[in-house]
Amino acid sequence: CPDHAKGTNPRRITPPRVARSPTRVLAARATTALIVLNVIVYLITAAQGNGINAPGGSLFYKWILYGPYLAHGQWWRLVTAMFLHGFFLHIALNMFSLWIIGRLVEGYLGPTRFVLLYFVAGLAGSAGALVQSPTTPVVGASGAIFGVLGAMLILEWQATGRLAGNAMTWIVLNLVFNFVYNG
Repeated sequence: CPDHAKGTNPRRITPPRVARSPTRVLAARATTALIVLNVIVYLITAAQGNGINAPGGSLFYKWILYGPYLAHGQWWRLVTAMFLHGFFLHIALNMFSLWIIGRLVEGYLGPTRFVLLYFVAGLAGSAGALVQSPTTPVVGASGAIFGVLGAMLILEWQATGRLAGNAMTWIVLNLVFNFVYNG
């Protein structure tokens, strides 16, 4: 009608403006904090151990996920193992993946829900490792990373209606690397 076309109708409803700012993705404070925490722990274990590709020492052995220790009440290993890494390429690829996908997922979920997702996925990864091989020592943030990737896959599916996108590409790359490198 002419009133709406001119913008003179006082009851005219304008849709709310949603500004998706790139600064929210770039800020990604929770993602940055998780990366910094992982790197600090890695540097400590590398210094205590035998260098950059052979971390070890007291912190490493107090935090490593190992089924028999867990059976004796050392439950914190379910969480602490997700901050340990076995060699430089291990932490480099995990933190690169977290930087790329974590910022996007955190930008959508917000920092609190993102950190909760990271920890719940990390706990699930630790539990899965214990089920698969309870007497093998396990380290790494891969379970948490795959949880963030799964969230990205769902968010991408909700936005585009398809699963074959960036998230699936990252999942396939991570699976191929894990199976080729780890056997």
